[in-house]
Amino acid sequence: MKNYHYKMILSSFIIGELVLLLDGILIQIGCSKFEGYSEVKNIITIIIIATMCGLGVISIIFGILTYKKWVKPMSRMLKSGSPYDKLEYLQTDNKDFDNALNELKENLRIADNQKIQTDTMLKYMTDGVIAFDTDGNVIYINPEAIKLLELKDSQRTFNEIFKKYKDINMEKIIYLENLASSEKKIENNQGTMNLFFVPFKDDENIPTGLMVVIQDITEHVKLDNMRKDFVANVSHELKTPLTSIKGFAETLIDNEDADVKQKRHWIEVIYDNSVRMEKIVQDLLTLSKYDKKEEESEATNFDLGTLAKKCCEKFEIEVKRKKQKLECYVTANVPPVHADYDGIERVIINIISNSVKYTKEGGTISVYVGYLTDAYVKIKDNGIGIPKEDLDKIFERFYRVDKARSRQMGGTGLGLSIAKEIIEKNNGNIDIKSEIGKGTEVVLRIPIMKGQETNKWLKKIGLKKFGNGFIVY
Repeated sequence: MKNYHYKMILSSFIIGELVLLLDGILIQIGCSKFEGYSEVKNIITIIIIATMCGLGVISIIFGILTYKKWVKPMSRMLKSGSPYDKLEYLQTDNKDFDNALNELKENLRIADNQKIQTDTMLKYMTDGVIAFDTDGNVIYINPEAIKLLELKDSQRTFNEIFKKYKDINMEKIIYLENLASSEKKIENNQGTMNLFFVPFKDDENIPTGLMVVIQDITEHVKLDNMRKDFVANVSHELKTPLTSIKGFAETLIDNEDADVKQKRHWIEVIYDNSVRMEKIVQDLLTLSKYDKKEEESEATNFDLGTLAKKCCEKFEIEVKRKKQKLECYVTANVPPVHADYDGIERVIINIISNSVKYTKEGGTISVYVGYLTDAYVKIKDNGIGIPKEDLDKIFERFYRVDKARSRQMGGTGLGLSIAKEIIEKNNGNIDIKSEIGKGTEVVLRIPIMKGQETNKWLKKIGLKKFGNGFIVY
């Protein structure tokens, strides 16, 4: 709009002068028909000239004011790139107009900030979000949706995204929302997803698009399946001894004439199965307490080597019966550990018990107690071993490698689960390695006592901590 103000002022002046000149000519033509025209001619001429000068000045002032108040601000606004900058130039002396512009500018800033906040939240949501218009074109999609649905850049319409899933129709969802399902469960390489379809509408309740929320429920499905398996396993484990108890009790009732020896055998079977049920229930209660963090235990400082030897002594009779060799080796200068004594004792007994059960006659079980960063107990045997594919599941509740043999030996399938819970509660960890036909090795790592107590103990035995080991001083 360069030089527009000069053109506007000049145009106003010329138009005003032409209008006045035309009026003067018409007036002179009209007055020339009357007598005495010659006397007033000079007066009329003076009046016309004065009027032309006055109108010229008025035209110039009008042009200047029009340019300053309207043309110049509009010119700057059109040249500006930002909507906020455009509003800066629409300033006048009218306070109401200024207030309206300021309010509009503030509303635009608030809307812009809200859009940025919404985009940020959607971008970093753990759920996927996709918005479609009524034609099925994607108008918004966040990164999580692309990941969960494994989308490619070329997939940018509703049909392209959901064509591989059955019974997902956009028209039915939008226009028949009372009849069509607004929720759908799908599965892909990422896991199990739950899709929620939500049509959005305008003020007149007319559909303007569709939003899809994708929620990853893989872990929920996994936990639900574990819960179902757990209930099924508990029912099965309890049903087996109950069936035996009921069967032998009925046999005992129906055979009153049986000899004492036979009756005693039946009663022993009933008793053994009742003991087995008691163990299962007790183990379940223990796991429940750990799950709910209700199992209260007090950590104390104790010697792990002494505890390991004590645990080994409890298997003396069973080891002799199976002609096995059970030995315990304690490395010198193992610091006292800080943990739940009863809990750690239960874990060590459980692991040694498994080794004794699943090691053939004449086999060897070795228990090592040592220290490397943390104190450790290693139980190693040359038993039947565990298949590689079962090692990842060995700590699952009721999981057994050989179910029939484990049940025959009196196992509940909960021992290793309880052991893992106890060790982790004491800030330690448990690791297992095994090979079919060669044996199994289980390592328990337990934290030692910390701070000044450790230093006092080391000083007492004439050692000083150095790195992960000790030196004599």
